[in-house]
Amino acid sequence: MNEIRVLIVDDVERVRQDLSTFLSLAGDIEIVGEAANGLEAIQMAKALQPQVILMDLEMPVLDGYQATRQIKRQQPACRVIVLSIHGGNAEQQGVLQAGADDFIVKGASLETLLQAIRKESSLSPISKGEQI
Repeated sequence: MNEIRVLIVDDVERVRQDLSTFLSLAGDIEIVGEAANGLEAIQMAKALQPQVILMDLEMPVLDGYQATRQIKRQQPACRVIVLSIHGGNAEQQGVLQAGADDFIVKGASLETLLQAIRKESSLSPISKGEQI
């Protein structure tokens, strides 16, 4: 079975560690790297070629909106799943405009996150207001 290559991007080290630990136990996911800000995410995405990026929005140096925009421009087939504590329509619209594929509010079930990661990469971006 081919593992899904995932890059985790969040400025909180504990969040990165917890996601990495949980996802590694799923059996079909390989964590290829962890980034603490959007600039690191862009550099690591180019070097590591993940299939999926879990992207926080609010980070130092370069935020998740800008990082998503640049990554999707450089690697359109890479799926970006935004994880944020902010689940309002403004955030979701901004994420959609930046090119993200999915939006998940932090605190959603881990099964919801796994389902989003496992979706086929050819799916269209989220529709307005959809929460996974």
